[in-house]
Amino acid sequence: MDAHHHLWRYNPAAFGWIDPASTIARDFATDDLALNLEAAGFDGAIAVQARQCAEEADFLLDAARRFGRIVGVVGWIDLRAPDIEALLDARADPLIVGYRHVVQDEADPDFLLGDAFIQGVRAVVQRSLTYDLLVNHAQLATVPAFLERVGPGRFVLDHAAKPDIAHGSWQPWADDLTAVARLPNVWCKVSGLVTEADHRHWRAEDMERYLDHIFAAFGPDRLIWGSDWPVCLLAAPYGAVHDLIADYVARHCPDAEAAIFGGNAARAYALKARQP
Repeated sequence: MDAHHHLWRYNPAAFGWIDPASTIARDFATDDLALNLEAAGFDGAIAVQARQCAEEADFLLDAARRFGRIVGVVGWIDLRAPDIEALLDARADPLIVGYRHVVQDEADPDFLLGDAFIQGVRAVVQRSLTYDLLVNHAQLATVPAFLERVGPGRFVLDHAAKPDIAHGSWQPWADDLTAVARLPNVWCKVSGLVTEADHRHWRAEDMERYLDHIFAAFGPDRLIWGSDWPVCLLAAPYGAVHDLIADYVARHCPDAEAAIFGGNAARAYALKARQP
C-alpha cells in the first residue's frame, strides 16, 4: 500500500507552493497513480490533502469513489472553526479516515498548542479518525505537549518531521523524534525524505543514518511507507522512492515488509473498519 500520495488539478493560484516551472506544475490524476501502483505491486493507496480548502476533501472523495484502489482519504477541514463538531459530522464518510493541517507553513512555532486547534483535533480523534501531523523539524519539539493536551487517539507523523538531510543537520531533530516515538499512539511515515535531501545529487547513503534513527525510534511496527507522489518527483521518480525504503527494509528488517508497506497503515487508519 502507498499510504501517502496526492492528486490535483493544477492551478497556479490554488497551488502557490508549487513553482510554475517545476515538473509537478501539472495535473496528477488517478490514471497516473494507477500506473505507479501497478509497477510497485500495490493494491491500495491513501490520498492526502494538498490544499487547505473545503473543496479539497470533496475532490479526493470523488477520486476515491471512481478509483477503488484509494481506500482512504486524509482530508482538510477548518480545525479551528467554532462549529468544528458539526462540520465533522456533516463531512462524515466511510472513506474519510483522517484529517490534517499544513502546520509546517504556520509562522507561529507554537501553532499546535492553540486552544481552538487542540479542540478541533480532539474532535477528530474522538470520532475514531486519525490526525496526520505535518510539521517540520523546527516544530517537532511541540508535538509531545500537543498530544498530551489532545488526549487519546491515533496520530501519524508525516515525513518523519522533515529532517534537513540536504545540510546534514541532526539535532535537535533526532532527540525530538525520539521523544515523540515514546508515545505509543503515534505512527511515523517513512516518506518525503528525498525532497528533504539535495534534489539533484542525493544518494541512498545520505539517507542511511536518518533511516537508522527513524527505524530505531519507532520500530518496524509503527512505520508506514508512503511515496509522497507527485511531490517526490522534484527529487526522484516513484520507483526510486519505493526502492530506497524497500532496500533498507530488506537489509535490516525483512520480516516487517508487509507491515511497513501496508499492515501498519491499516492499523493507524483503521482501514478494515472503513473500507466500503
